[in-house]
Amino acid sequence: MAAADRFSNAPPHALVAFPRMGARRLLVLGGLALFLGGTVLGDIFAVFILHPNADRIGQSLAAATAAVRQHRAEEAGQSFAAIGGFLENRGTKVDAHAHMIGFGYLAMLLAILFPWIRLSEAACRRLAALLITGGVVLPVGVFAIHYVGLAYSPLESIGWASVIADGAGLLVVIACAGFLAGLWRHWRTGEPPAEDALLRDRSWTGRVLLAGGTLLILAGFLHGAWYAGMDLYAQEHQDHDLLAAMTDSASLDPGPGLIPERAGTALNAYGMLQADHAVTIAAHSHIIEFGLIALMAGFFQPFVFLSEAWKRRWAVVLLLGSVTLPVAVLLELRFGLVAGGVADVGGALVIAALAGMLTGVLRYTGRLDATAESDSRGASA
Repeated sequence: MAAADRFSNAPPHALVAFPRMGARRLLVLGGLALFLGGTVLGDIFAVFILHPNADRIGQSLAAATAAVRQHRAEEAGQSFAAIGGFLENRGTKVDAHAHMIGFGYLAMLLAILFPWIRLSEAACRRLAALLITGGVVLPVGVFAIHYVGLAYSPLESIGWASVIADGAGLLVVIACAGFLAGLWRHWRTGEPPAEDALLRDRSWTGRVLLAGGTLLILAGFLHGAWYAGMDLYAQEHQDHDLLAAMTDSASLDPGPGLIPERAGTALNAYGMLQADHAVTIAAHSHIIEFGLIALMAGFFQPFVFLSEAWKRRWAVVLLLGSVTLPVAVLLELRFGLVAGGVADVGGALVIAALAGMLTGVLRYTGRLDATAESDSRGASA
């Protein structure tokens, strides 16, 4: 059945549940946009920042080890300060990426729960605007922390970027408190929610995304449990032993500008240990993250105004990318840049699928508005 034909039965319910400039529409569009923006940011970070940053940290750690051995306290301090800067650069990018996707989850979850929120449409619209505004501004503020620093800040240890991020976080807290109050009011009344025709549909695409997302989350939990039980504690002991070996080597002096063999071996092993830890945690978190995205997207397939064939294609592409990226990340230590390139391709597949679904939702809203305007002109004629 053509998309336009399928849509012709939707407006009587959809215009009520998904009105122009309505809170639920804002939550769905904002949530998908935050998903997409966070995924794009993560892919760019992985390609252009992650690996060069790791190399710089390794070089600075080697320089710090040599400076400690040669009792050059000032150079050792500079090397550790550089390591701190590289870690801050990495951490702010990861935090911005994670927060943007996390706020996307929150917006989509509230859109699912919308029939159970007992507030006026105007109040919900204001709360949704606060949530989306905070969800955009906070990651931008976190991203800017590394570059803005404490410049022109009236506070001794908190810069303007941090202040802006904290203010945006407060907006999100206020919005969540308001929506929770609406849920509590509904619970107090004990009334059943109005029938939600938009979420009642369970097409092939929706079922596949719901099932695939659940399996991805389960796989992520099982992988995390296996890692915690088999490797985590052993790696913590190895981490301590390698740092102790690098420290003990400071008393050895193989010659000017040289690193003792024991320290060099320990330094290389420490780098590989940290890399193994990083890729394992990244694979674990990404497979759960993509599982949640697929799960949320499965609920909202009735909102995607595309042909059934394209909806199926985007669902398959999303799940394929969601599996490819974490598996390739796990293989990066064995296959190097080849696995890293495959992981980036997996991220690109997720981005393409989310962009396709967001386009479908935008087409859906445009069709709703066009139908409403046509009905209004017909009634006034």
